[in-house]
Amino acid sequence: MSESGRTAPEIVVVDYGLGNLRSVTRGLERADAVVTISDDPAAIKAADGIVLPGVGAFSEGMENAGPFRDVLIEAAEAGTPLLGICLGMQMLLTTSEEADHAGEGDAEGLDLIPGTNVRFSSDRKVPHMGWNELRIERDHPVFDGVDGKYAYFVHSYYADPNDERAVVANTEYGERFASVVANEAGNVIGTQFHPEKSGETGLTILRNFVSYVADEASTAD
Repeated sequence: MSESGRTAPEIVVVDYGLGNLRSVTRGLERADAVVTISDDPAAIKAADGIVLPGVGAFSEGMENAGPFRDVLIEAAEAGTPLLGICLGMQMLLTTSEEADHAGEGDAEGLDLIPGTNVRFSSDRKVPHMGWNELRIERDHPVFDGVDGKYAYFVHSYYADPNDERAVVANTEYGERFASVVANEAGNVIGTQFHPEKSGETGLTILRNFVSYVADEASTAD
């Protein structure tokens, strides 16, 4: 039971070999979730909410996540809240320039938010690293109270969704880029920054996500 008096939602952090799993788990637990780190597709399917963290290369991430592709897509299409973080956000898109840049050819993402991950222009120092401001462009309950707040980034690529309505928040780094994206239904969400490394801003987002998962779970019951 959470501090609010309602049943704490059960959230699975997907373990596919790439990601800061412990930090994300601690942040979610602080936000009153029951958290399991799992590489079991059945556990992912049964979860009230799913978190897909990630650091590293897009092609490696998609290769490692191959055994979970179907269950992630099925859960997202069924309305289960899915939060992708950093590489996990990029994996929600259709493809990435990173695979071609690294000489690895095309790598297919989950295509839950149609679009491409693109590299910062050559006049920018990459990776973009450090604290930067979030400017909310689209209302979403997970990002209530964070407009104008700062979050922690480490990345060289960013999401360029096909539909500009997928952009929930922008950030400036020489150019404006999407720092938060979501599908039309709002249950598939990606943050380019790391909430688990973003202090009170990140904790606010994780608390909002846990509340959102709880609300969606109660509606589905």
